[in-house]
Amino acid sequence: MSGLEPLPKRVYRLLSDGQLHPGTRLAADCGVSRNAIWKAIAALRSLGVSVHVVANRGYRLPAATALLEREHIVNLLPGRVAAGLRTGLCVWRTGSTNSDLLLRDVPPVGHFDFLTAEYQTAGRGRRARSWFAPPGGAICLSIGWCFESLPRDISALSLAIGVCALRAMAQMGISGAALKWPNDLVVGNAKLGGILIELRAEAGGPAYVVIGLGLNVALGDTALRQVAASGTQAADMSGLGAGQPDRNRLAAALIGSTVTGLAQFESDGFAAFAGEWRDADALAGKPVVISSDSGSVAGHARGIDSDGALCLQTRDGLQRFVTGEVSARALS
Repeated sequence: MSGLEPLPKRVYRLLSDGQLHPGTRLAADCGVSRNAIWKAIAALRSLGVSVHVVANRGYRLPAATALLEREHIVNLLPGRVAAGLRTGLCVWRTGSTNSDLLLRDVPPVGHFDFLTAEYQTAGRGRRARSWFAPPGGAICLSIGWCFESLPRDISALSLAIGVCALRAMAQMGISGAALKWPNDLVVGNAKLGGILIELRAEAGGPAYVVIGLGLNVALGDTALRQVAASGTQAADMSGLGAGQPDRNRLAAALIGSTVTGLAQFESDGFAAFAGEWRDADALAGKPVVISSDSGSVAGHARGIDSDGALCLQTRDGLQRFVTGEVSARALS
């Protein structure tokens, strides 16, 4: 099976133990030339992977970082969650995990699919923004779920999923992140992760949602520089004192918490998440600019209402904004 994998993936798998690997040994293990190994290392570096070279000794990663593996993730899911899994897949590369799941047949109501990728060539955030993460440095996860009918609070689903992500991190003993309306996980002013929800629904019928979760785990210096060059300040879990979390365990926690949360959202609506969201609100009380295609509005954030809309105190009074093609930015 490994012979069918891309050479950069095979090399990454061998390096994932964090130990030094001589180039000759990598070449022998992969059945290729030293020159091919050199090209594979260059390819990994171009993707943002920090590969250290020690003269006359070999290559290594800064820390051990296992690839995401379907079997490991499924075995770590709670039994009640695993029972609802239709298909799960972990791939090395794809365009967009969300786009891939949107093209699939809809799972039965109450069941789900998941897909992870080590890197995406067309990873997306909201408002068509790109999402960059290097192999081994993040969780790039999409979950496909079918509601029996479109929930009344559907506009607040991204906020509920943010709460689910914090719950999953808490299971891993990771704290220090906050939620920035409507779909970001942040540490201070730096972005830790993002949520992208896409919906297919028919009037009076089931509603299929694909939930994309991108979460920075340990980006490394190379990737942090690449993200900074795009104009975004990034944070990762290693910066929260979480060390190098087990990504398979983290992916399982995210899937378990999200699937459990989706069932809770369907039965109880956003009310089941609102209190936790307010406790983690990164914008509360801060001066904020709300931007959309039609312009921008400045004011002070006054939290969210019962529907998950952002309340903004402006010169013209209190205004509310629902999730959609708008974004919020805190002013320094």
